Parts: sequence; C-alpha cells; structure tokens
Amino acid sequence: MIGFLNGTVVFSDGYDLILNTSTGVGYQIFCQQVLAEGSKASLFISHVIKEASQELYGFSNLREKKLFELLTKVKGVGPKSAYSMLMNLGGENIINAVMMENKALLKKAPGVGEKAASQLILDLKGKIAKAKMYSDAMTKWEEVTSPVMTEQVELTVAEPLEKSEVQVNDNQIIQDALMACKELGFSEDKIIPIAQKVLAEAQIQRAEQLVHLVLKEV
Repeated sequence: MIGFLNGTVVFSDGYDLILNTSTGVGYQIFCQQVLAEGSKASLFISHVIKEASQELYGFSNLREKKLFELLTKVKGVGPKSAYSMLMNLGGENIINAVMMENKALLKKAPGVGEKAASQLILDLKGKIAKAKMYSDAMTKWEEVTSPVMTEQVELTVAEPLEKSEVQVNDNQIIQDALMACKELGFSEDKIIPIAQKVLAEAQIQRAEQLVHLVLKEV
C-alpha cells in the first residue's frame, strides 16, 4: 500500500496531480491543491484498491488521511464523496460536527443530506475523536527554478519596458479558459472577474487548470 509520496509535479489542475518520483515512476493522484508544475511536493496518500481499479488520494497532513479513511467506512460513503466532504468542510469541522451531532454543518458538504448526516454521526460518534491523535503538521512543497526560468527573469529586468512572458501567458490562459467557459454557456462578464481572482491566488500554467477552478466558483 502507498502511504506517502515525494516527487516533482508534472501536472496539476486542482483535480488530478501527476507526481514524478525519484524512481522515475509517475503517480496520478486525486488532489484539490493546485501545485506549480516543476515544483517539489510531498503528500500523504490513501491508496484505495477496488475490484477493477486503484485510486490514490492526496493529503497535506496525516490527520486528513486518517480522517478520510474513517469517512470511507461509513455506510453509503465512497472515496470520492469522502474526499469531497473533507476538502469542502475541513477536517476539524467534520470532527467537531460529528462530536456535537451538528447535522446542519455536515449538510453543507455537496451531496450530504439529512440521512447521510445522520449516518455519519451514527457510525463515527465514538471513533472520530481518535483522529486528533494524528499529526496535523502540513507537508511542504517548494518551487524549483530551472535555468530557463532564471534567464526569463534576467531578461525582464534588463528590458523593463517590455511585457513579461508571465503576463503574456496569463492573458493567453484567460482567453483560452474564457472560450471554454463560453462554450459551456457562461457569460464573459461573469467569468473574467473570477478568472482574474483565481490567477491572483494560485499559480496557473494551463487553461484547463483555470477552467476547473473557475467552474468551482460560479
């Protein structure tokens, strides 16, 4: 079973992450954190083995991983539902909601209704406090600056009147993402402010990354 992975980010769009490890093997992981391609990342992993497939779910600390594994043992809760609940509510909120039997908070997670909230409390009430024994220390990732990136920075400093390549790339990414969103029926006026906000908060290198994050906000 895979429990932890460390490597270089090959692809990340806020849904899938492909991590190239030192062995040369690239692992595809469900991960809602958008990481810069080329950066180093360390993730705790929950390895879910199904009859016809295997799935890896990534977490920034051990407590989240253990809590996810508890959630998947609840009747009617699958791995994708458990992951969505954890990413939307946060580990501490789920723990407190179950311990205090706060159904209203649990129901704020997508797909969780009255019945599911009751089942979560019933199945986890006497178990979930144990999740706090696990560390919530965050794993870290850091940028790796390649020689090409260094040359681009030096060129920008030497020629300050020209637009940086990063700005040009951002504009192109917005245009490509805007076209994709318009094809899905969303108006330009609605999409542009959200896209600009996402670009200011996250390092986006592909239009599909931006589309994914924008659609989560609309």
